[in-house]
Amino acid sequence: MGMLKWVGLGALGVVVLGAAGVGIGLAATGTSPPPSGSISAERIGDGPYAVVRADMDWVDSSRPTPANGDYAGSDERVLPTLIWYPEDFDGSSPLVIYSHGFLSNREGGDYLAEHLASHGYVVASTNFPLSNGAAPGGATIEDVPSQPGDVRFLIDQVLALEGDDKPFASTIDAERIGAMGLSLGGLTTTLATFHPEWRDPRIKAAVSMAGPVDVFGPGFFDHSDAPYLSISGTEDAIVAHRTNAEPIPSRVRDGGLLEIDGGTHVGFVGMSSGPMRLLGNPDAMACAAADFSWDGHPFAGKYGDASDGLVIPEEYVGACTRDLGETISSGRQQQIAKLAVRAFFEATFAESAAERQAAETFVTTQLPEEFPELRYLAAER
Repeated sequence: MGMLKWVGLGALGVVVLGAAGVGIGLAATGTSPPPSGSISAERIGDGPYAVVRADMDWVDSSRPTPANGDYAGSDERVLPTLIWYPEDFDGSSPLVIYSHGFLSNREGGDYLAEHLASHGYVVASTNFPLSNGAAPGGATIEDVPSQPGDVRFLIDQVLALEGDDKPFASTIDAERIGAMGLSLGGLTTTLATFHPEWRDPRIKAAVSMAGPVDVFGPGFFDHSDAPYLSISGTEDAIVAHRTNAEPIPSRVRDGGLLEIDGGTHVGFVGMSSGPMRLLGNPDAMACAAADFSWDGHPFAGKYGDASDGLVIPEEYVGACTRDLGETISSGRQQQIAKLAVRAFFEATFAESAAERQAAETFVTTQLPEEFPELRYLAAER
Protein backbone atom coordinates (compact mmCIF):
# COMPACT_ATOMS: atom_id res chain seq x y z
CA MET A 1 0.00 0.00 0.00
CA GLY A 2 1.57 3.28 -1.10
CA MET A 3 -0.93 6.03 -0.43
CA LEU A 4 -2.57 7.07 2.80
CA LYS A 5 -5.50 9.39 3.23
CA TRP A 6 -5.22 12.19 5.75
CA VAL A 7 -8.62 12.64 7.30
CA GLY A 8 -7.75 15.71 9.38
CA LEU A 9 -8.50 16.72 12.93
CA GLY A 10 -11.98 17.83 11.88
CA ALA A 11 -12.91 14.18 11.55
CA LEU A 12 -12.28 13.72 15.24
CA GLY A 13 -15.15 16.02 16.11
CA VAL A 14 -15.62 19.74 16.53
CA VAL A 15 -14.04 21.12 19.66
CA VAL A 16 -15.70 24.32 20.78
CA LEU A 17 -13.91 26.22 23.51
CA GLY A 18 -14.56 29.75 24.72
CA ALA A 19 -11.71 32.21 24.55
CA ALA A 20 -11.35 32.23 28.32
CA GLY A 21 -11.32 28.43 28.45
CA VAL A 22 -8.63 28.23 25.79
CA GLY A 23 -6.49 30.74 27.65
CA ILE A 24 -6.84 28.86 30.93
CA GLY A 25 -6.11 25.54 29.24
CA LEU A 26 -3.03 26.85 27.47
CA ALA A 27 -1.69 28.36 30.68
CA ALA A 28 -2.33 25.17 32.64
CA THR A 29 -0.59 22.95 30.07
CA GLY A 30 2.34 25.25 29.32
CA THR A 31 5.89 23.95 29.52
CA SER A 32 8.22 25.34 32.16
CA PRO A 33 11.78 26.28 31.22
CA PRO A 34 14.69 24.14 32.43
CA PRO A 35 15.70 24.67 36.06
CA SER A 36 17.23 28.05 36.81
CA GLY A 37 21.01 27.90 36.88
CA SER A 38 21.19 24.66 34.90
CA ILE A 39 23.32 24.28 31.78
CA SER A 40 20.14 23.53 29.84
CA ALA A 41 18.69 26.87 30.96
CA GLU A 42 21.79 28.61 29.62
CA ARG A 43 21.55 26.81 26.27
CA ILE A 44 17.80 26.77 25.60
CA GLY A 45 17.56 30.41 24.54
CA ASP A 46 17.87 31.59 20.99
CA GLY A 47 21.22 32.90 19.81
CA PRO A 48 22.39 36.44 19.06
CA TYR A 49 21.04 36.66 15.50
CA ALA A 50 17.59 37.59 14.28
CA VAL A 51 16.23 34.91 11.95
CA VAL A 52 15.03 35.60 8.42
CA ARG A 53 13.24 33.20 6.09
CA ALA A 54 13.58 33.10 2.31
CA ASP A 55 11.45 31.20 -0.22
CA MET A 56 13.13 29.45 -3.12
CA ASP A 57 11.15 28.08 -6.07
CA TRP A 58 13.57 25.37 -7.10
CA VAL A 59 12.99 22.70 -9.74
CA ASP A 60 15.26 19.72 -10.40
CA SER A 61 14.84 19.10 -14.11
CA SER A 62 17.28 16.17 -14.10
CA ARG A 63 15.05 13.72 -12.19
CA PRO A 64 11.39 12.74 -12.60
CA THR A 65 8.44 12.58 -10.24
CA PRO A 66 6.68 9.23 -10.77
CA ALA A 67 2.98 8.79 -11.39
CA ASN A 68 0.94 8.59 -8.20
CA GLY A 69 -2.77 7.76 -7.98
CA ASP A 70 -4.55 10.08 -10.40
CA TYR A 71 -1.38 12.16 -10.86
CA ALA A 72 0.32 11.42 -14.17
CA GLY A 73 3.80 12.23 -12.94
CA SER A 74 6.34 14.68 -14.31
CA ASP A 75 9.76 14.68 -15.92
CA GLU A 76 11.02 17.05 -13.19
CA ARG A 77 10.83 17.49 -9.43
CA VAL A 78 9.31 20.67 -8.07
CA LEU A 79 10.98 21.47 -4.73
CA PRO A 80 9.67 24.65 -3.08
CA THR A 81 12.23 25.37 -0.39
CA LEU A 82 12.45 27.50 2.73
CA ILE A 83 15.77 28.79 4.00
CA TRP A 84 16.22 30.06 7.56
CA TYR A 85 19.34 32.15 8.07
CA PRO A 86 20.94 34.54 10.58
CA GLU A 87 20.45 38.19 9.73
CA ASP A 88 23.51 40.45 9.56
CA PHE A 89 25.96 37.58 10.02
CA ASP A 90 28.79 37.59 7.48
CA GLY A 91 30.91 34.82 8.96
CA SER A 92 31.01 31.11 8.12
CA SER A 93 27.80 29.10 8.61
CA PRO A 94 27.20 25.38 8.81
CA LEU A 95 24.37 24.16 6.58
CA VAL A 96 21.69 21.77 7.85
CA ILE A 97 19.03 20.15 5.65
CA TYR A 98 15.74 19.34 7.41
CA SER A 99 13.58 16.53 5.97
CA HIS A 100 9.90 16.57 6.91
CA GLY A 101 7.76 13.62 7.90
CA PHE A 102 4.95 11.88 6.06
CA LEU A 103 1.91 14.13 5.51
CA SER A 104 3.90 17.08 6.84
CA ASN A 105 5.74 19.86 5.01
CA ARG A 106 8.88 21.98 5.02
CA GLU A 107 7.76 23.92 8.10
CA GLY A 108 7.30 20.86 10.32
CA GLY A 109 10.58 21.48 12.13
CA ASP A 110 10.51 25.28 12.09
CA TYR A 111 11.24 25.55 15.81
CA LEU A 112 14.51 23.66 15.26
CA ALA A 113 15.39 25.63 12.13
CA GLU A 114 14.80 28.97 13.83
CA HIS A 115 16.84 27.95 16.87
CA LEU A 116 19.79 26.81 14.77
CA ALA A 117 19.65 29.89 12.53
CA SER A 118 19.71 32.19 15.56
CA HIS A 119 23.05 30.59 16.42
CA GLY A 120 24.58 31.16 12.98
CA TYR A 121 23.40 28.13 11.00
CA VAL A 122 21.69 28.14 7.62
CA VAL A 123 18.84 25.62 7.46
CA ALA A 124 16.99 24.54 4.30
CA SER A 125 13.87 22.39 3.95
CA THR A 126 11.68 21.51 0.99
CA ASN A 127 8.28 19.94 0.40
CA PHE A 128 9.08 16.48 -0.95
CA PRO A 129 6.97 16.06 -4.10
CA LEU A 130 4.93 12.99 -3.11
CA SER A 131 5.13 12.60 0.69
CA ASN A 132 3.99 16.06 1.80
CA GLY A 133 0.43 16.54 3.02
CA ALA A 134 -0.71 18.21 -0.22
CA ALA A 135 0.99 15.79 -2.63
CA PRO A 136 -0.76 15.32 -5.99
CA GLY A 137 -2.51 11.96 -6.10
CA GLY A 138 -2.34 11.64 -2.30
CA ALA A 139 0.71 11.41 -0.06
CA THR A 140 2.71 8.23 -0.54
CA ILE A 141 5.81 6.59 0.95
CA GLU A 142 6.73 4.96 -2.35
CA ASP A 143 8.85 7.90 -3.51
CA VAL A 144 11.25 7.73 -0.53
CA PRO A 145 14.12 6.41 -2.72
CA SER A 146 14.01 9.74 -4.58
CA GLN A 147 14.17 11.87 -1.43
CA PRO A 148 17.91 11.44 -0.68
CA GLY A 149 18.44 12.86 -4.17
CA ASP A 150 16.26 15.81 -3.17
CA VAL A 151 18.51 16.36 -0.15
CA ARG A 152 21.56 16.31 -2.43
CA PHE A 153 19.85 18.78 -4.77
CA LEU A 154 19.15 21.17 -1.90
CA ILE A 155 22.79 21.05 -0.80
CA ASP A 156 23.90 21.76 -4.38
CA GLN A 157 21.47 24.66 -4.72
CA VAL A 158 22.37 26.33 -1.44
CA LEU A 159 26.10 26.03 -2.10
CA ALA A 160 25.62 27.54 -5.58
CA LEU A 161 23.78 30.65 -4.36
CA GLU A 162 25.54 33.89 -5.19
CA GLY A 163 24.92 37.53 -5.97
CA ASP A 164 21.34 38.76 -5.79
CA ASP A 165 20.06 35.17 -5.61
CA LYS A 166 21.82 34.61 -2.27
CA PRO A 167 19.62 35.98 0.54
CA PHE A 168 22.09 35.54 3.40
CA ALA A 169 25.41 37.29 4.00
CA SER A 170 27.29 34.40 5.57
CA THR A 171 29.42 31.91 3.65
CA ILE A 172 28.42 28.25 3.78
CA ASP A 173 31.24 26.04 5.01
CA ALA A 174 31.09 23.01 2.70
CA GLU A 175 32.95 20.97 5.33
CA ARG A 176 30.18 21.59 7.89
CA ILE A 177 27.01 20.16 6.38
CA GLY A 178 24.49 18.26 8.49
CA ALA A 179 21.11 16.61 8.00
CA MET A 180 18.17 16.09 10.30
CA GLY A 181 14.66 14.76 9.85
CA LEU A 182 11.51 13.63 11.58
CA SER A 183 9.74 10.30 11.03
CA LEU A 184 9.83 9.61 7.27
CA GLY A 185 12.25 12.53 7.14
CA GLY A 186 14.43 10.70 9.66
CA LEU A 187 14.42 7.71 7.32
CA THR A 188 15.33 10.04 4.44
CA THR A 189 18.16 11.55 6.51
CA THR A 190 19.54 8.09 7.32
CA LEU A 191 19.46 7.09 3.65
CA ALA A 192 21.03 10.37 2.52
CA THR A 193 23.86 9.92 5.03
CA PHE A 194 24.67 6.20 4.84
CA HIS A 195 23.13 4.46 1.82
CA PRO A 196 25.94 3.07 -0.38
CA GLU A 197 24.38 4.47 -3.57
CA TRP A 198 22.15 7.35 -2.46
CA ARG A 199 24.27 8.93 0.29
CA ASP A 200 25.84 12.35 0.02
CA PRO A 201 29.38 12.22 1.47
CA ARG A 202 29.21 15.95 2.20
CA ILE A 203 26.89 15.19 5.16
CA LYS A 204 29.15 15.12 8.20
CA ALA A 205 26.56 14.64 11.00
CA ALA A 206 22.97 13.39 11.05
CA VAL A 207 20.01 13.39 13.45
CA SER A 208 16.94 11.18 13.07
CA MET A 209 13.95 11.99 15.29
CA ALA A 210 11.45 9.13 15.52
CA GLY A 211 12.71 7.79 12.22
CA PRO A 212 12.10 4.19 11.07
CA VAL A 213 15.50 2.46 11.23
CA ASP A 214 14.77 -1.22 11.85
CA VAL A 215 15.80 -2.12 8.28
CA PHE A 216 19.34 -0.80 8.75
CA GLY A 217 21.88 -3.33 10.04
CA PRO A 218 25.36 -2.55 11.40
CA GLY A 219 26.94 -2.85 7.97
CA PHE A 220 24.72 -0.10 6.62
CA PHE A 221 26.24 2.45 9.01
CA ASP A 222 29.76 1.57 7.80
CA HIS A 223 29.26 3.53 4.58
CA SER A 224 30.00 6.87 6.27
CA ASP A 225 31.96 8.15 9.25
CA ALA A 226 29.30 10.76 10.06
CA PRO A 227 28.18 10.78 13.72
CA TYR A 228 24.53 9.74 14.00
CA LEU A 229 22.03 10.57 16.73
CA SER A 230 18.65 8.89 17.06
CA ILE A 231 16.15 10.73 19.29
CA SER A 232 13.13 8.61 20.15
CA GLY A 233 10.25 8.53 22.62
CA THR A 234 9.37 5.33 24.44
CA GLU A 235 5.65 5.98 23.90
CA ASP A 236 5.88 6.50 20.13
CA ALA A 237 2.72 4.90 18.77
CA ILE A 238 3.67 5.22 15.10
CA VAL A 239 7.35 4.19 14.85
CA ALA A 240 7.84 1.68 17.65
CA HIS A 241 10.70 2.65 19.94
CA ARG A 242 11.58 -0.90 20.99
CA THR A 243 12.14 -2.29 17.49
CA ASN A 244 13.51 0.85 15.83
CA ALA A 245 15.45 2.96 18.32
CA GLU A 246 16.62 0.49 20.96
CA PRO A 247 18.98 -1.41 18.58
CA ILE A 248 20.73 1.79 17.42
CA PRO A 249 23.65 1.77 19.92
CA SER A 250 24.63 -1.72 18.78
CA ARG A 251 24.57 -0.70 15.10
CA VAL A 252 26.19 2.73 14.79
CA ARG A 253 29.91 3.44 15.14
CA ASP A 254 29.71 7.06 16.26
CA GLY A 255 26.85 8.78 18.09
CA GLY A 256 24.05 6.93 19.82
CA LEU A 257 20.48 7.05 21.08
CA LEU A 258 18.80 9.73 23.16
CA GLU A 259 15.80 7.99 24.70
CA ILE A 260 12.90 10.09 26.00
CA ASP A 261 10.80 8.23 28.56
CA GLY A 262 7.20 9.15 27.75
CA GLY A 263 8.08 10.82 24.47
CA THR A 264 5.66 10.50 21.55
CA HIS A 265 5.94 10.60 17.78
CA VAL A 266 3.89 13.70 16.99
CA GLY A 267 5.39 15.43 20.03
CA PHE A 268 8.36 16.37 17.83
CA VAL A 269 6.09 18.33 15.45
CA GLY A 270 6.13 22.05 16.15
CA MET A 271 2.37 22.60 16.00
CA SER A 272 1.69 19.93 18.64
CA SER A 273 2.95 22.23 21.40
CA GLY A 274 0.41 24.97 20.58
CA PRO A 275 -3.38 24.93 21.06
CA MET A 276 -3.45 21.41 19.61
CA ARG A 277 -2.07 20.16 22.94
CA LEU A 278 -5.49 20.77 24.51
CA LEU A 279 -6.88 17.88 22.45
CA GLY A 280 -4.85 15.20 24.24
CA ASN A 281 -2.16 12.70 23.29
CA PRO A 282 -0.89 13.80 19.85
CA ASP A 283 -0.20 10.23 18.73
CA ALA A 284 -3.75 9.19 19.57
CA MET A 285 -5.03 12.00 17.39
CA ALA A 286 -2.72 11.03 14.53
CA CYS A 287 -3.80 7.40 14.74
CA ALA A 288 -7.45 8.43 14.67
CA ALA A 289 -6.99 10.83 11.79
CA ALA A 290 -4.83 8.79 9.39
CA ASP A 291 -4.85 5.29 7.98
CA PHE A 292 -1.54 3.57 8.76
CA SER A 293 -2.68 0.06 7.81
CA TRP A 294 0.30 -1.02 5.74
CA ASP A 295 0.37 -4.28 3.84
CA GLY A 296 3.22 -5.79 5.84
CA HIS A 297 6.41 -3.92 6.68
CA PRO A 298 6.35 -0.72 4.60
CA PHE A 299 10.15 -0.41 4.16
CA ALA A 300 11.64 -3.92 4.31
CA GLY A 301 13.30 -4.94 1.06
CA LYS A 302 12.75 -1.53 -0.54
CA TYR A 303 16.18 0.13 -0.35
CA GLY A 304 18.72 -2.61 -1.00
CA ASP A 305 19.79 -6.01 0.29
CA ALA A 306 22.19 -7.62 2.74
CA SER A 307 25.19 -6.57 0.68
CA ASP A 308 24.17 -2.96 1.30
CA GLY A 309 23.76 -3.52 5.04
CA LEU A 310 19.96 -3.72 4.86
CA VAL A 311 18.13 -6.32 6.94
CA ILE A 312 14.66 -7.84 7.13
CA PRO A 313 13.53 -7.22 10.73
CA GLU A 314 12.71 -10.31 12.73
CA GLU A 315 9.84 -8.42 14.35
CA TYR A 316 7.69 -5.63 12.99
CA VAL A 317 5.41 -3.55 15.23
CA GLY A 318 2.84 -1.77 13.11
CA ALA A 319 1.81 1.83 13.60
CA CYS A 320 -1.05 2.48 16.02
CA THR A 321 -1.16 -1.13 17.24
CA ARG A 322 0.05 -0.62 20.82
CA ASP A 323 -1.64 0.71 23.92
CA LEU A 324 -0.66 4.27 24.77
CA GLY A 325 1.08 4.87 28.10
CA GLU A 326 1.86 7.98 30.12
CA THR A 327 3.45 10.74 28.05
CA ILE A 328 5.33 13.97 28.59
CA SER A 329 4.15 17.24 27.06
CA SER A 330 5.05 18.11 23.48
CA GLY A 331 6.53 21.38 24.67
CA ARG A 332 8.99 19.61 26.95
CA GLN A 333 9.82 17.12 24.21
CA GLN A 334 10.62 19.96 21.85
CA GLN A 335 12.81 21.63 24.46
CA ILE A 336 14.79 18.41 24.60
CA ALA A 337 14.98 18.24 20.80
CA LYS A 338 16.25 21.84 20.52
CA LEU A 339 18.89 21.31 23.18
CA ALA A 340 20.04 17.95 21.82
CA VAL A 341 20.05 18.80 18.11
CA ARG A 342 22.12 21.97 18.42
CA ALA A 343 24.58 20.39 20.86
CA PHE A 344 24.98 17.33 18.65
CA PHE A 345 25.80 19.44 15.59
CA GLU A 346 28.10 21.64 17.65
CA ALA A 347 29.99 18.54 18.76
CA THR A 348 31.08 18.22 15.11
CA PHE A 349 30.82 21.77 13.75
CA ALA A 350 31.94 24.10 16.56
CA GLU A 351 35.03 26.14 15.74
CA SER A 352 37.27 24.99 18.61
CA ALA A 353 38.07 21.58 20.07
CA ALA A 354 37.03 22.85 23.50
CA GLU A 355 33.61 23.90 22.19
CA ARG A 356 33.15 20.58 20.44
CA GLN A 357 34.03 18.66 23.59
CA ALA A 358 31.71 20.80 25.73
CA ALA A 359 28.83 20.19 23.32
CA GLU A 360 29.45 16.43 23.32
CA THR A 361 29.57 16.33 27.12
CA PHE A 362 26.33 18.27 27.29
CA VAL A 363 24.31 16.01 25.00
CA THR A 364 25.70 12.75 26.37
CA THR A 365 25.92 13.52 30.08
CA GLN A 366 24.63 16.89 31.32
CA LEU A 367 21.36 16.97 29.39
CA PRO A 368 20.24 13.56 30.73
CA GLU A 369 21.21 14.66 34.23
CA GLU A 370 18.99 17.75 33.98
CA PHE A 371 16.03 16.00 32.32
CA PRO A 372 15.28 12.88 34.37
CA GLU A 373 13.20 11.33 31.59
CA LEU A 374 16.27 11.16 29.35
CA ARG A 375 18.81 8.41 28.87
CA TYR A 376 21.76 8.59 26.48
CA LEU A 377 23.09 5.30 25.11
CA ALA A 378 26.38 5.63 23.24
CA ALA A 379 27.44 3.68 20.18
CA GLU A 380 28.83 0.29 21.18
CA ARG A 381 30.72 -0.71 18.04
